[in-house]
Amino acid sequence: MIAHLRGSIFEKHPNQVIVEAGGVGYDVQIPISTYTSLGDTGSTVSLRIHTHVREDTLTLFGFASGEEKALFERLITVSGIGPKLALGVLSGLAANDLVAAIRSSDVARLVRIPGVGKKTAERIVLELKDKVSAVDAAGKPVEAAVLGPALNMLDSDVVSALQNLGCSRPAAEEALRKAKQNGVPEEFEPLFRSAMALIR
Repeated sequence: MIAHLRGSIFEKHPNQVIVEAGGVGYDVQIPISTYTSLGDTGSTVSLRIHTHVREDTLTLFGFASGEEKALFERLITVSGIGPKLALGVLSGLAANDLVAAIRSSDVARLVRIPGVGKKTAERIVLELKDKVSAVDAAGKPVEAAVLGPALNMLDSDVVSALQNLGCSRPAAEEALRKAKQNGVPEEFEPLFRSAMALIR
């Protein structure tokens, strides 16, 4: 199984990065926090990998830190949570905020994540509350990368990330517009998280 991948960034999107290593391009699914930590296309990246194998597919999930990978692997042990939803949960809340919400049984905060209903949030708390301490509290939030002045590209990435979490394009664009009106810094992660909070 692939556990670690190091190579150059061939292509990147808010939910995916293609890493070229040894002449092979690996398609890796990633959370928003990992996306914001990536460099530019062509730069070197080092990812912790969870290899998910099913009968008909093999999917790689990549993380910038061991804490994020450990949280992901805890989440997929919760009944009813598959890898795609686990990635959505990690995209919806920064790792340290997610751990805090689980520890404090903050179901209301968890249900604000697209795709997470009340029953799922309650299962996350019930099944993980006593286990997240083993993840080292996921206490190191991934530093947001400043994406530069190309605001059209930035807006497009934020809207794309929101759509990947199940939001309609009009709702995503409206939430982004409101986030900008609220004076949120024009960087990917602050805009994404603020826009996501405004959708509900």
